[in-house]
Amino acid sequence: MIEALLPPGVTSSEAFDDEAPAPLFPAEAALMEGRLARRRRQFATARACARRCLAALGHSPAPLLPGPGGAPAWPAGVVGSITHCDGYRAAVADLSDRTSALGIDAEPAGPLPQGVLGLVTSAAERAHLRELAAAHRGVPWDRLLFSAKEAAYKAWYPATGVWLGFRDAAVALSPDGTFTCTLDVPAAPGGSVDPVYHGRWSAGADLVLTVVARRG
Repeated sequence: MIEALLPPGVTSSEAFDDEAPAPLFPAEAALMEGRLARRRRQFATARACARRCLAALGHSPAPLLPGPGGAPAWPAGVVGSITHCDGYRAAVADLSDRTSALGIDAEPAGPLPQGVLGLVTSAAERAHLRELAAAHRGVPWDRLLFSAKEAAYKAWYPATGVWLGFRDAAVALSPDGTFTCTLDVPAAPGGSVDPVYHGRWSAGADLVLTVVARRG
C-alpha cells in the first residue's frame, strides 16, 4: 500500500498483523519492559519492518532506539520513519544523500474523536475541511489532516530538533491525493530546512496513510 505513495528508490515494508515480529535487541526489549503484550508485539513488528528496509539498503540489523524527540535513531547515512495503528505497521527508509527527510503516518479511516479537531486545527483549516467534505463525501478529511501533520512532524524533527505543536502546522489537502504542510516555527539550526513540506495521501475503507518525502 504505502509504496504507491513513495518516490522511486525509497524502501518500504508493511505488515497487517503481528504474526512475524523480529527478535528485539536487548536495548529495545528493555524499552518494552512493563508494557502491555499488545504494545510489545506492535513494536516488534514495526522494528521488523524497519530492519527489512535497512537490509534493502545494504545495512545490517541494528537497534532502533528512540532519540530525544521519540523518533527512532536510524544508522548514520539513513533517514527513515515508522508508523503503526490497529491492523497496520510500516516503515520506510532511504539513504540520506538522496532523500533528506521522510515522514509517514497511518490512522484508522474514521472521524477524529469528539473534541480533538478544535485542538489540532485552525479556523481556516476547519473551513477548508468543510469545503472538502461538501464536495467529496465519504473521505475522512479531518483524520487525513491530522495524519498529514503527523507525517510532516516526523520529517521535520529529526532534521532540526525543533519541537512543534499541531497549531504550528497549516495543512492544505487536495482531492488529487496530495497535500502541503507549512510550518510556522522558529528557524531551524543553520536556517537551511525548508518549512514547507509536500506529501501524498491515500484513504481506504479502514486506513488512511500520509507520506512526506523530500529529495536531496
